[in-house]
Parts: sequence; structure tokens; C-alpha cells
Amino acid sequence: MVEQQAMHRQTTATSTRPGVSITGQPLDVAEFSQVASGLGHVLLDVDESLRQRMSAAVAAVKSAVAEGRPIYGITTGFGGMANEAVSPDAAAASQNNLLSFLATGAGSRLDDCHVRGAMLLRANVLLRGCSGVRMEIVERLVRFLNARATPIVRELGSIGASGDLVPLSTIGRAITGGAGCVRVQLGDRELDGRAALGELGLEPLELQPKEGLAIVNGTSFSSAIAANCVYESQRLLALVTGTQAMILRAMQAQDEPFEDFVHQCKPHPGQVWTAQMMLKLLREGAAKLNGRPDHVQDRYSLRCLPQYMGPIVEGIARITRVVETEMNSVSDNPLVDTTWNRFYQSGNFLGQYIGMAMDDLRRLIGLMAKHLDVQIATLVAPEFNRGLPPSLRGHDGRSYNMGLKGLQITGNSIMPMLTWYGNSLVEHFPTHAEQFNQDVNGLSWGSANLAWKSVELFQQYLAVAMIFAVQALDLRAKTLFDRCDGRSLLGTLLQPLYEAIMHAMNCQPRDEQPFLFNDSDLWLEEKLAALSRQIRQGDVFAEALEPILESLHNSPFNP
Repeated sequence: MVEQQAMHRQTTATSTRPGVSITGQPLDVAEFSQVASGLGHVLLDVDESLRQRMSAAVAAVKSAVAEGRPIYGITTGFGGMANEAVSPDAAAASQNNLLSFLATGAGSRLDDCHVRGAMLLRANVLLRGCSGVRMEIVERLVRFLNARATPIVRELGSIGASGDLVPLSTIGRAITGGAGCVRVQLGDRELDGRAALGELGLEPLELQPKEGLAIVNGTSFSSAIAANCVYESQRLLALVTGTQAMILRAMQAQDEPFEDFVHQCKPHPGQVWTAQMMLKLLREGAAKLNGRPDHVQDRYSLRCLPQYMGPIVEGIARITRVVETEMNSVSDNPLVDTTWNRFYQSGNFLGQYIGMAMDDLRRLIGLMAKHLDVQIATLVAPEFNRGLPPSLRGHDGRSYNMGLKGLQITGNSIMPMLTWYGNSLVEHFPTHAEQFNQDVNGLSWGSANLAWKSVELFQQYLAVAMIFAVQALDLRAKTLFDRCDGRSLLGTLLQPLYEAIMHAMNCQPRDEQPFLFNDSDLWLEEKLAALSRQIRQGDVFAEALEPILESLHNSPFNP
């Protein structure tokens, strides 16, 4: 009865959220993000053949234990202690003890979106039937997800070698109520693991042979963090593209460098897409600006934008493909082949693909910041900004107005950290762990966590760049049209972005004054906080980004 009531509460809570079905088949980053963000619930789409496949793997494990076959982690100890035999009558206890000795997480609390993402990915790959777990394990993961019950996981504790052992063990302790301690966030309450189980109408569950290993031995957690990074990076790339287009309009940049003929002469796919997208953003529905005969061509940060951004666009697409492959892969050890009743003792748990991909992503984010930083430096310098006020000050009549000088300093404080985050973790910091059993490792966990920090930092930096863009547009509109509404320079694709930026800061465009007139008119720290918060949440910018993201997702170099 308790369990039925819990299921009813869960159904009621999730009925209004979009559903994502899991069957063991690949998920894409967008589907993943629905569940990881808490906006979507999980539909366990299980047919009889899938149940039979999972049952066959469980039966193979039971048979191997009964026969006393030497199989890693099932009838042996773990890692460097694999030479220790585990008797058939202790095989189940060994799995429960695995969750105990891995209860060693450290550091700050991990973002819930990563924990939810890891639970989703683990549930989906366990459905492949290669891991030897009961359907009940998957059902519990889904139950926790749909009830918004999120285990509290620490940010330190994995080297991406034998999978994300320590963080995944936290999830294992939560869904089983087994050995070791765990805390669970359920709504606005933080509960002991056993209390959370009771709230969900579940009893503690004793693990069977192989099940503990199947839960903890894989790359699902690193992959979840990486998938969140990729999803956010795609949005950030779209925001950067739109922000750069606004800066180009404010600078009265020539659009000749984006013409198709130029890029057919050098047809890198990312370069071609960037040029086509930029030309569309600059021209569609926009007033034609008079050229500047005194300036034959623009500086590199404007003129070479497709050539600079093209490799970044292609790089994010490539990283997306890597992450989607890894997050849908069966990565525990050993793997169970029920066709031949064979156990493969192997190394799919190594997180090298994720580690290297996240190293690359951090570098690309730093390169985007570097490009924007140069464009901002051009905007504020009278020598280069083509008639705009120094530091984009709004009111020239007050000599002590300094405009956006302080804001540029804030941006300059962020940008070097983003390029520093671009340094590789995977290649420079080897770890010879666990009795030299894990003598090489992927360091995917550390690299992915650094990538998430880089994403969050870039969200802050992009808020800075957006304020520069709207202020520059307003000031240019004043010089060209004698009114300070920057939308007058923008076409139908860029106006919604300008409006979204202003809306996020609770500001309105004005004909008589630019965004910032006198320095004391606005508390820019407050505006930065509001804008970066909306960049993270995404709703305000959804409509404005749709044309860019749709074009990006439909491009030939994307998955």
C-alpha cells in the first residue's frame, strides 16, 4: 500500500513534465538535458524481450557463482586484490561491501543536474542487458529521478579509471539503502538515505552478485557532467554568435568578408557555417549602413571571424559526438555476453574519451572568450571604435563619467582564468592508484568538473560582453539616427536578442538615452548578476537563439 501511494504521488508530480523514454537505446544531449535539469520525467519503456535479456544476464552471473568460476569482481576481490578469491556464499556480501569502502567522497556538493544525469545514463545503459543486474535496480533509479530525490554527491573522488567508483557508489547506497551513509535531497528537504527510501515507499535492497560492480564501475557520472557541459556550450556558442553580430553592427563592420565566394575558396565546414550565419544575422531585415571609404578593411577580430570561430564550431560538434557515444556506452567490467554465456574482463570503464574531450572543450571556451575580449577592447578605444565615446560612456557632457571602464576590468579579470582552464589535465597529471592496478587513467571526472567550472565562468563573462554590445549599439544608433535605441541597427534575427538582454536586466530601450547614461544611473553589478542568471536558466533567450541553434543542429558537421 505504501509503495502504491508513493507511485501515485510520483505519477501526479511528473504528469505535467515532458517525458523521456529509456529502452537502452541511445539518448541525445537534448533528451538528456530534459531529465538532468529536472524539466522532464523518465518513462521506463520495457518490453518482454528487454526483460528477458536482462534476466538472462542475471542468470549467467548466478550460474557462474554457483560453479565457482574465477570471474573478476564476482568471485574475486576488486582491483589490485583480484587475486583474493570470494566464495559463492560471500559473493553477494562482497557487492554490498563494495558500496561501503567506496563511501569516501570529499569536497563541495556536486550540482544536482550532474547527479540526475548520471542516474539517467546509468539506468539506460543497464537496460542493455550486458551488466547482470535485476530490473529492480533500474526501476529504483527511475523512481528516484521522477520523485526528484537526488543523492548528495561530493565533487572529489574519481580518477576516471575503473569508472567513477566513489561518486557512483553514493547513488548505489541511496537506491539500495545499503551499507554506508548517504544523504538525499527530496524536494526542499535533506534526508537520511533510509528516510528517503521510506518516503518513496521502498525497502532496503540487498545486492546480488555483480550488481554493486555494475552500478559503480562505469563512466556514466563523468559522461553526465560532460553532457551538461556540451548542452550549455551549444547555447553559449549561439549566444556568442549573436553577441558578436551585434558588436559588428555597432562597429559598422563590413559584411563582405562573410560572402559565400570567400568561404567556397576555403570550405572548412565550421567556417562556412559561421560566415553564412553571420551574414544572415547582419542582413536579414536590417537597415543598410553606409560604408566607410576611409577604411578599406576591418581589423582581424571582425574580418577573420569565420576563420577564427570555424574550428571552435567544429570542435564543439566533434566533442558532442564523443560525449553522446560515451554516455550511451556500456562501460562496466566484466561484460556479460548471454549469447555465449561468456564474461569479458575488459576496460570500457576508462574515461579517456571524456577526459580528452573536456580538456578540448575548456580550451575552446577560452578561445571564445579571447575573441570577445579583443572585440571589447576595440569597442572602448577611440583610436579603433570609429567615433564611439571612450569606454562607451553614455553622457559626454559630464567629464568625470568613465562609462564601462570598470566593467572591462571585470571582464579582463575573468578572461585569463578561462584561458588558464584550457590547460590539459589528462596529459599532465598521471595517477598510479590502487596498488598500481589503475596505473593509467582517464581523469575524466576532474576534467569534466573543470569544464563545468569553465562553463559557469564563461556565463559570467558573456554577461559582460552583452552589456558592451547593447551600450555600443545604443551609442551608434545615436550617431546615425539621433536616437539611442540600438534595435534600429538590427534586423529581425538580432532584435529579439537585444530585447532579451534588456529584459533580463529589467531595462527598457530609450530613444533619448543609451543603456547607461551617467555612471551612477545603474548598479552594473546587479545587472551582471541578473543577466548571468538568465544566461544559466535559458528561458529568456530561448526564442532569440532558436534560429542559430536550429541552423547549428542541422549543419552537416553536427551529429
